[in-house]
Amino acid sequence: MTIASPEQATDLHALDVVKIDLAERSYPILIGQGESLWQQALTLLPKGTSAVIVTNETVAPLYSQALRQRLLAHYPRVLEVVLPDGEQYKNWETLNQVFDVLLAHAADRKTVLFALGGGVIGDMTGFAAASYMRGVPFVQVPTTLLAQVDSSVGGKTAINHPLGKNMIGAFYQPKLVVCDLDTLKTLPPAELSAGLGEVIKYGPIYDMAFFDWLEANVERLVAQDVDALRYAVRRSCEIKAAVVSADETESGLREILNFGHTFGHAIEAGKGYGAWLHGHAVAAGMVLASLLSTKLGYVQDAQFHPRLVTLLQRAGLPVQAPVLDTHNNAQRYLDLMRVDKKSQGGAIRFVVLKPAGKAVTEKVDDATVAELLNAHL
Repeated sequence: MTIASPEQATDLHALDVVKIDLAERSYPILIGQGESLWQQALTLLPKGTSAVIVTNETVAPLYSQALRQRLLAHYPRVLEVVLPDGEQYKNWETLNQVFDVLLAHAADRKTVLFALGGGVIGDMTGFAAASYMRGVPFVQVPTTLLAQVDSSVGGKTAINHPLGKNMIGAFYQPKLVVCDLDTLKTLPPAELSAGLGEVIKYGPIYDMAFFDWLEANVERLVAQDVDALRYAVRRSCEIKAAVVSADETESGLREILNFGHTFGHAIEAGKGYGAWLHGHAVAAGMVLASLLSTKLGYVQDAQFHPRLVTLLQRAGLPVQAPVLDTHNNAQRYLDLMRVDKKSQGGAIRFVVLKPAGKAVTEKVDDATVAELLNAHL
């Protein structure tokens, strides 16, 4: 799909559509604001006997009632599940609260789930939809920048395990993704910066021209300039759509979307889920992944790493990974990273740049990684 340049994106009521092309599982991502967005979205909703809004205690007071009113015109019954807010609740116990409501109200296979919230809500709602009666339709309504540019797109659903992040889940595509940019107005600064961490990754792995644009416009993004945010969301979704359409189940190309995530997931698990926001952990992980790419000789542009670090700092993101074990920090990282979906036969595989603008996944021996961690943490 051809996307308007950021200079052309001046109509605040414009609606952009990015398509995930997966044959019979294809679906659109709608990006816009307010009623013009929802008028189109309501025409694309899957038919059903009931709608169930799954949200959390933070988002529900802000957006649940408006979504409920919209859905009441399309579904005979609209239910709501309000979950606790936070990464630490992305587990079996919380997931079962969704099933409890579905079963208590005799929800059938024509029930449509609506994920109203950030990445945690989207992941758990998708996993619930994949599991309930072996599969019911769901719609993503992401309300955070991170969810709009990453977690709501592509059908990866999961919960966490104490030993590993997102290790229990399923690939299950939504029927529709509705990105309402108005919801970003209520994001706290930390949540906005966490989303920018996922936005920034798309440059080094796929499109250095986008990286250049981010360097020129990061202050506009931090200030929540609507035109800048729309372009960043749209371009991020376009890149992810291209990757997911080529590799739905992360058997090859899609792994590049995990740039910085192997280190980042270790930070989240090692510090305790919720202690670090996901986008913050990914940002610190990208710094380490960039250093690893340089150490392996894949990135020879001496300016790239400092450019990345500076951009992350300007976005309000941490660039220094934490110490997870004061006695043997490198080994603690290695142990946590070995419980990673990309690991094979006990060997840790990392997304590295080869060079900046193109990413690959490669096995890296423990000694090399330990040497890197010992030198920089």
